[in-house]
Amino acid sequence: MNIVATPPLHRSSGFTLIEILVVVVIIGILGAVIVPNLLSRPDQARATAAQVDLRTLGAALDMYRLDNFQYPSTDQGLEALVSQPSGFPEPKNWNPDGYIKALPTDPWGSPYRYERSGSDVSVFSLGADGTEGGEGTAADIYLENI
Repeated sequence: MNIVATPPLHRSSGFTLIEILVVVVIIGILGAVIVPNLLSRPDQARATAAQVDLRTLGAALDMYRLDNFQYPSTDQGLEALVSQPSGFPEPKNWNPDGYIKALPTDPWGSPYRYERSGSDVSVFSLGADGTEGGEGTAADIYLENI
């Protein structure tokens, strides 16, 4: 009986240069599409955080109004939520614990603004540029007529 030996099949365990180049090109294309979308997210997250802060301030102002029958004046401002304000209108039933622990700053590091005109109350952030008006990330963010 004749036994004929067959040579073993040679299998490569690495990748060819073409396969590596194809993967690098695919990663490059995905990076070019995804990275710009990810870079715009921080601005959107800051605007959302500002809206949440404004709602929290609005709820604290509502509690202030329930206790004192009116909102603080523009001069008394948001500080009336942290420490008892002086001046008119006098807060007769001000909560000795305050309404919030501390005043937050907006996500761009500026204080939130407060204005009262008669019965209309506005709490707002001036946005990324810190000036009135603007568009996109520089747009003002308002919580009006609480």
